[in-house]
Amino acid sequence: MTDTLSDSRTSARMFTEGVPVVVEDVRRRSPVERAELLEDPGFGRYFTDSMFVARYREGQGWYDARLTTYGPLPMDPATAALHYAQSIFEGLKAYAQPDGSVAMFRPEANAARFARSARRLAMPVVPEESFLTAVDALVDADRDWVPTGPDQTLYLRPYMLASEPFLGVRPAHEYLFLIIASPAGAYFPRGVHPVSVYVSEEYARAAPGGTGDVKCAGNYAASLLPQQEASALGCDQVVYLDAVEKKYIEELGGMNLFFVLGSGEDAELVTPELSGSLLPGITRDSLMEVARGLGLRVTERRYSLDEWRQGVAEGTVTETFACGTAAVITPVGVVKARTGDFTVGDGTPGPLTMRLREALLDIQHGRVADTHGWLHRVG
Repeated sequence: MTDTLSDSRTSARMFTEGVPVVVEDVRRRSPVERAELLEDPGFGRYFTDSMFVARYREGQGWYDARLTTYGPLPMDPATAALHYAQSIFEGLKAYAQPDGSVAMFRPEANAARFARSARRLAMPVVPEESFLTAVDALVDADRDWVPTGPDQTLYLRPYMLASEPFLGVRPAHEYLFLIIASPAGAYFPRGVHPVSVYVSEEYARAAPGGTGDVKCAGNYAASLLPQQEASALGCDQVVYLDAVEKKYIEELGGMNLFFVLGSGEDAELVTPELSGSLLPGITRDSLMEVARGLGLRVTERRYSLDEWRQGVAEGTVTETFACGTAAVITPVGVVKARTGDFTVGDGTPGPLTMRLREALLDIQHGRVADTHGWLHRVG
């Protein structure tokens, strides 16, 4: 059963100058059906009632911005994105707050990174204020889909693709900017468990001058084969090395890495420096700031596989974790590599890993004061 909005209307929100957000009739699922889906949303399985869509045409700019019913996209077989991979995306979350409001976490940073990704792929830039207007509009329209269970969130996926139908290697003249939303359950519903990782010494994720520092679809397509190989070896994720010397740690397929040297108040956090081939993760940046606020030393530098292995053997590397939007923090337990396997610490989540994870989750879910100004209230 569905409910619908009574009519289409023009919102007070302006996507860009002269382009209002039009709210169309949206087919809405009943409160009972929605509640059933929110009981166990998983991740990326269900989607909210609405989606945001805006179009771009060279010479005209952005136009036709609207909130409409979530549904399939009509697509010409010659659509440029299907052939030449002009496609970028972002990932961010909205969180139910203790006072009943809804807040997003650092959407301004996602807006800025989305703009950088667009420039790198010769795509039109969505102005940062327009990006924020669009995510605000969608979350506000579908706020009943923001789950309220422990560590549950509403995951938002803004993306843009070349929509012009043509065959030819050049930037397209037409684009679609869309946002969809999916309720997400706790990433670790049965508790936080360390992952096993496989060090890929054959495949590189990205190279300097490439697209490793932006979120384009092709980066993730290229990671699927190494991920299959890791899975065949019983590992959860892939660790990539630098493409030039093949000795320095870069990142996982979709997460940044941190290494804990020492313990207690003397612990130091080390993370690979941004080299032009690493994605500048927003969770990575947030955790560095949280760690510094806790009085910890944080170092960004080149960090080799040999240093990691030797540090674990000598006991100087006590913890390792990966971080990203979906999981926040994922402890790393077992490392497999052609040059030898090893286990970090005793293979269980480390105390500093869990302390940082809870500190960031507390901010995101409004359980502590947001002294950083990271929460963006919706509506």
